[in-house]
Amino acid sequence: MTGTATTGGTMSGRKIVLRITRGIGAVVGYGCLAAFLYLIGLQVYRLFRDGEWTHIGISDGLRAALASCCVNAGDTGRLAALWHWLDAPVNWLGLHQVLDVVPASLALFALSIAGNSIFVYSGDRIEELKRGR
Repeated sequence: MTGTATTGGTMSGRKIVLRITRGIGAVVGYGCLAAFLYLIGLQVYRLFRDGEWTHIGISDGLRAALASCCVNAGDTGRLAALWHWLDAPVNWLGLHQVLDVVPASLALFALSIAGNSIFVYSGDRIEELKRGR
């Protein structure tokens, strides 16, 4: 072994994968947390303005996200098919009903917890590798 390998100067493949996974976990975790807070803030604003709580389901969020970034009118393909299914389902009606009923804020919060868990887990494994040398 060279001197840099024993002192931690080079990174192993596992450590590189853990660092990438940690970065992805941080982006997902904190990005979804920010989206969750924005969505709750929007709903509270509408509650104060209109006097009633606005329900935003997962299907509403998916439809809005697909329309703003990925699907244009007249498009074909899998994302366009998903967008059309979210608008007017012809099969998988039970899943569509669940996506309508479950709040998007709950899904964003759950994704935030999952992303943060991956971030913390990867960080712990990196520290474990550092202590093992």
